[in-house]
Amino acid sequence: MCGIACVARLDGQDAGPQADPVLHEMAQILDHRGPDDREVMRDGPVGMAFTRLALVGLESGRQPLVSDDGSLVLIANGEIYNHRELAAGLPSGTRMRTGSDCEVLLHLYRRHGLDFLRDVRGMFAVILWDRARRQLVLARDRFGIKPLYYHRDAQRIVLSSEIKGLFADPDTPRGLDWARSLSVAMLPASPRFAPPRMCTWFEDIDSVPAATVMRIDLRDGATTEHPYWQLPAESDEHTDAATLTARYGELLEASVAECATADTELGLFLSGGIDSGAVLALAAGRLDHLHTFTALTGGTHANGDAENAQWIAGEFGVPNHQVLFPREHTPTPQEWLRLLWLTETPLCGPEAYYKHELHRYARRERPQLRGMLLGAASDEFNGGYSRDLLGEGDWQSFLDSLAYLDHHTRLEHDPALARWFSDGGEPLISPTALHDSGAGAGHDVYRSYVESEYRKVQQYNVWHEDRTAAGSGIEARVPFLDHRLVELCASIPQRLRPRLLWDKRILREAMAPRMPARIAQRPKGPFFYGTGTRHAYRMLARLLHADDRHLVNRALSAPGADAFLDAGAIHRRLDALGDGDTDSPQVEILLRAVNLGLLAEMAAKPPRLEDLSPGTVLNARPGPAAHAAPLFTLDRPLDPARALRLAENTMLLTDTGTTWFLLREGQIEYEFDDGTPILRLLRHLPDTPSLHGALTAAGTRLDDVRGELDELLTQHLIGWAA
Repeated sequence: MCGIACVARLDGQDAGPQADPVLHEMAQILDHRGPDDREVMRDGPVGMAFTRLALVGLESGRQPLVSDDGSLVLIANGEIYNHRELAAGLPSGTRMRTGSDCEVLLHLYRRHGLDFLRDVRGMFAVILWDRARRQLVLARDRFGIKPLYYHRDAQRIVLSSEIKGLFADPDTPRGLDWARSLSVAMLPASPRFAPPRMCTWFEDIDSVPAATVMRIDLRDGATTEHPYWQLPAESDEHTDAATLTARYGELLEASVAECATADTELGLFLSGGIDSGAVLALAAGRLDHLHTFTALTGGTHANGDAENAQWIAGEFGVPNHQVLFPREHTPTPQEWLRLLWLTETPLCGPEAYYKHELHRYARRERPQLRGMLLGAASDEFNGGYSRDLLGEGDWQSFLDSLAYLDHHTRLEHDPALARWFSDGGEPLISPTALHDSGAGAGHDVYRSYVESEYRKVQQYNVWHEDRTAAGSGIEARVPFLDHRLVELCASIPQRLRPRLLWDKRILREAMAPRMPARIAQRPKGPFFYGTGTRHAYRMLARLLHADDRHLVNRALSAPGADAFLDAGAIHRRLDALGDGDTDSPQVEILLRAVNLGLLAEMAAKPPRLEDLSPGTVLNARPGPAAHAAPLFTLDRPLDPARALRLAENTMLLTDTGTTWFLLREGQIEYEFDDGTPILRLLRHLPDTPSLHGALTAAGTRLDDVRGELDELLTQHLIGWAA
């Protein structure tokens, strides 16, 4: 991982010495991305700045890279995983002059021009100065894992790995794009598909599109975009589930092998689910000194993630650091401001905070660690959310849920026609009258969903994964975003989708011979959503109330906030949520609105990241995660002599006998593995006259289920009998 930046004239003029202070300031701003080396150069109309975090070619991978004839100059952020394979395919006599994995890009560009990334596997953002043609070539990997932002006017373009780097240029606007930001459906968690173009949140700031090569003629600024990859269409090949599953396993194994290659120490974020567990199973034998890191929160304790992470780490003989977030732990307003400025997105929330703290702990405990393997972005393409989207338990209900999202997304494109669908009755006009006539018969709604997930990965997943790692000088590596894996899943024929993509069966079956069944078949659990969410939501409520609502008041006084935020409504919503006893997801929506104001304030007067305090690094907790319940309970008095019952509108059901669901008014609230202590207890509650009797019948102790009981009581899913 590195930081790259560039200033280039678009009018045929030289950049001149006035560009030097801007380039040096950009390098300083991006220092956290590359603390090992720094270079600044200026050549004619182009100036470049580079900060390096060395993972490959530690002593000989410095940039900028220059072709042997001096006609091409390149800086890149990321990793080219198959660089040796690509180099071997070059004409005989081609000599690599450095140890950088990115040097091969110079040779590929010379041979293939704008098609030079066609066979490249990796994650990268590239700025290439073609001196002979006087063209600037910009490119990013297929999923936008590595960022590259820019601002341009008629005279010049400024580029940076992070938006804050652009603010080193005095002519770059320093404002939040309020109107566009508030239109992003993800902010209020509106059930819509992701829009076609990523939002950068800031005025006149754009992002080089993923899977695209941009070419800019520096004589007149003429710009063209050349997409070099797209999601494939559904395959019409005559194949079967077993063949596709075997191929998926082979590709995942190959991807992990490539991501687990480095000349420095790598770590792994381990959640206790199949995604990160699969990465561990495939990487453990390839890496010496592999350490794994798990967030031990009230949520990960309640949903079993922490315990399962500890268990599978033991199965593969690797250390597992359980970083403890105590029950009342809350970041200070200053710590939140730093994280928000680091991530540069109003979607910054609990997930980003937990991962940021894991990276900080990992770097403190393992100073030589420079890369972190992740299980992220698996669910988006292999059916991981098929059981979450309002579904009732089968593939058709999942498709019905997607059709709902698709329909309401299309309504937003045709607000004048939307009134025909708003009266609650059967609409009198055909769905084909809406924005895209493909919404009618034969429309592949699952394909629309996959395309939306591809865009969402860029807007949310890889955005915060990059920044939270970069803040500690660590590179995040994402094996599940190997384009070969995604192509395979995206092209699965419709007839095989229920078989392979319901509940991510393709991954579970591919990993069955490679990892313990306990994890391979464990139900999916998000990073902090689901069981135990109240711990994260209460943390957010405490944060927003801290220091007399310091963050809220700052956000409301930010430039533009008075025109776009309703201060009274925000304070009333915070009043209703309370200061630490909420289980409402509305607190996260409220935080996003506050984040917008805070980003607007910081953009207007950009702070230096090093001047914002990150706070004290948390510590790991030794011992079994299963025994951590007392750290997260609220000490609610539980009288063993009294009887507990399911609430009147609550029921416990199973569809397979191995997985049970707790429903309230028909909606799934919790999912339990068969045989867990809390499930055994819940099944005995209706038949026993006391909590003590139910515990005895279930064969469990009160301390083993106290946290879960406290949560279920808080949410009124169970209650004391009269």
